[in-house]
Amino acid sequence: MKNWIILLFVLLMVACEKSPPKLADTTVYYPEGKPLPNFVLRNQFGDEITNQHLEGRWTWLFLGYTSCPDICPMTLAKLAAARKQVQIADVNIWFVSVDPNRDTDEKRAAYAAYFGEGISAITAAHDALFPFVRSLGLIYSIGDTTQASYSVDHSASIALISPDSKLVAIFKPNFAVGKVPLVDQANLVEDFNAISAQY
Repeated sequence: MKNWIILLFVLLMVACEKSPPKLADTTVYYPEGKPLPNFVLRNQFGDEITNQHLEGRWTWLFLGYTSCPDICPMTLAKLAAARKQVQIADVNIWFVSVDPNRDTDEKRAAYAAYFGEGISAITAAHDALFPFVRSLGLIYSIGDTTQASYSVDHSASIALISPDSKLVAIFKPNFAVGKVPLVDQANLVEDFNAISAQY
């Protein structure tokens, strides 16, 4: 009799566990979440931004720069639209400029405002910015900044940060010859809903 009770208990525990969500091939999911190291950045209003600003809300984080001709504006437009489609009422959008030399507070403020309210346009000097970006598994590189015009390369992925300040997913873009690499909006919405439901 005792063995049957134990078996029943185990079966109930297994049944109560949430099964891993089914996600798109372009979504990398970290079920346990990856804690982020302490960081200090700055938003478009000159306010200091730390880990505490991630707490209590889901956050989509995207790297870019205001002079970007295609990936950045198209991705921010997708994020602003996707925020209205997800099941969670309030999702942060962090646009992290990896070109702090040219992207002043004023420039980032105007850029973020163009895509709607509630977008944080964040940056920092490279000595603080690069380790933060690397902790997310993202990358960027900048050409010779002594030139009048220089190139900026950056990840086109979107990082998902949980309300307990952990990296829980990376939404990767689709790559096709002759097309701008962008994250699929429908997959972003569907996968975000599936992941956030696990919490």
